[in-house]
Amino acid sequence: MSQQRRTFLKAVGLAGLGATLDISLGLARPKTPARLSKEVSVATLSGKVHAGGQGLAGVAVTDGATVTLTDSKGQYELESSGATEFVYISVPRGYEFPQEQGVARIYRRKEPVRGRFKADFELRKLSQDDTQHNFLVWADPQMISKADAAEFKATAVPDTQKLIASYPAGTLFHGIGCGDLVWDHFELFEDYQQGVAATGIPFFQVIGNHDMDLTARTDEGSANTFRQLFGPTYYSFNRGEIHYVVLDDVFFIGAAKKYIGYLTEQQLAWLEQDLSHVKSGSTVVVSLHIPPYTRQHLRNKEKEESMGGSVANRRELYRLLKPFKAHIMSGHTHFNETLVTEENVIEHVHGTICGAWWTGPICTDGTPGGYGVYEVRGGELKWYYKAIGQERTHQFRMYPKGSLPERPEAVVVNVWNWDSAWKVTWFEDGVSRGSMEQYTGLDPLSVQLHAGPALPAKHKWVDPTLTEHLFVANVSGQPREIRVEVTDRFGQVYSDTLST
Repeated sequence: MSQQRRTFLKAVGLAGLGATLDISLGLARPKTPARLSKEVSVATLSGKVHAGGQGLAGVAVTDGATVTLTDSKGQYELESSGATEFVYISVPRGYEFPQEQGVARIYRRKEPVRGRFKADFELRKLSQDDTQHNFLVWADPQMISKADAAEFKATAVPDTQKLIASYPAGTLFHGIGCGDLVWDHFELFEDYQQGVAATGIPFFQVIGNHDMDLTARTDEGSANTFRQLFGPTYYSFNRGEIHYVVLDDVFFIGAAKKYIGYLTEQQLAWLEQDLSHVKSGSTVVVSLHIPPYTRQHLRNKEKEESMGGSVANRRELYRLLKPFKAHIMSGHTHFNETLVTEENVIEHVHGTICGAWWTGPICTDGTPGGYGVYEVRGGELKWYYKAIGQERTHQFRMYPKGSLPERPEAVVVNVWNWDSAWKVTWFEDGVSRGSMEQYTGLDPLSVQLHAGPALPAKHKWVDPTLTEHLFVANVSGQPREIRVEVTDRFGQVYSDTLST
C-alpha cells in the first residue's frame, strides 16, 4: 500500500483497516473483520486545468473532501472516496466562469472506471482585468406556482437586466442565487434557470430549505435534485482579489420541512483546506442560505434563537474566517438586516426577490422586494439594496405623523439597508433637527398589507415582523415640510421630503 493511499485512508477514517484492505484496483475490499460488509471505493482522480492548451498552475481542485493544487503544468491528482460525487475547481482570478445558459458549471460528475477518473477543465482568459467587478444577490425567489414564476420573470428579471445595463458596457457581473430558488415545486427550477439565462450573467446557486428533497431519509439525500441540476452544494471561486465561497447550511433532519442551521464537519474540514490557499488579509465572501446570526430573537424577546433561523455552530465559521476580511451573504428570513458580528465580519441578510411570498411589493419588515448589489474595487466592497421597480436611489420610505399608533406624534422612516455606520437626520421647514431616534417596531405599510382584515388572500399566515431599521422623530407644531437625509457608510446621501 502506497504512503499516499495510507494518508487518504487516515483522512477518511479508515486507517485502522489499512492492513486488511486490498486496494490494488482502487476498491477497498474487506478481508477481516467480516463486519465490514460494503465495498469502500477509492478512486484516483486526475486531469489538467488549462486555457488554450496552456496548463494553469496553482488552481485548487477538489472532490469536496480533499483540496489539491495543480502543478506547474496544470496537472492534478488526488485520491477520492466514493462518498463524494463531483470533482470541481475553484476558478482562478482572470478567467471566465464556465457556464451553461447562465448557470455556472465548474464541476464534473465522477464516473470512476477501474478505480480511475480523468477530468480536464478548460478555461478562457477574460479579455479585461477583473480587479473591478460587481455581483448581485438574489435571495428567495421562492416560487410555488406558475403564476409566481410569471411574476418573477415579469419583475425581478427585467429589473436585473435594467440594473446591469445601467453600468458601462463590459462591466463584469456575476450573480448568486442565495437559496429557496423554488418553493418545494421542483418543476419550477426550469423557470428559475430561464430567469438566470435572461439576465445575461453567470449565476452561482446556494441550496435553501425549499430546494431540498423532502422525502429523503437523511440530510445526505436531501440535495439529490439540487445536485443533479446545479452540481455541488459547497464550492469556491475567485474573481479579482476576492475569494468567494458557497456553503450548504441547511441540515435536513429527516422529517418533511424540518431542518436546522448547521454546517457539517465535512464542509468545515473542506473549508479549512480551501482557505489555507487564500492569502491572509484577503477579502472572502461567503454565501449560504440561513443567516449565521440575526437579532430576530432579541426583537421578539425570545429566550433562544430559532434552530432553523440561524447557524448553531457559526463560531467555527467565524474562527476559520478570522484571518480574512469577510462578508457573509444570506437570505431565508424575508427581512433585511446588516450586522457587524465580528471585528472582521459583516453579515448581509437580504430582503427577498419575492417580497412576502409574492403577496405584494414588500417583505414583512417593510423592505421592498429586491436584491443586493455589490461593487468590488480591489479587496473592498461597496453595496446598496436595489428595490424592484425603483431607482437605486430608493433607499428608505417615509410615513407621516400618526402612522405608528404607539408613537402618534412621530414621523417614521424605514431605512431597510441601515447599519450602525449610517446616519439618519431630519429637517423641519429647512431647519435641522438632528438625528432621528432608532426604533424597533412594525413597518406601517407591512401592517396595512399583512395584518388584521387586510391579510393577504394568497397566504393568510403572512404577518408583519419587528424591525430595528425604523427611525422616529416627534414633530412640533404644524410644519409645512419634513425632509429626511440618510447617509450610508460610504458617504452617499439620500433624501426625501414629506409635505404635511
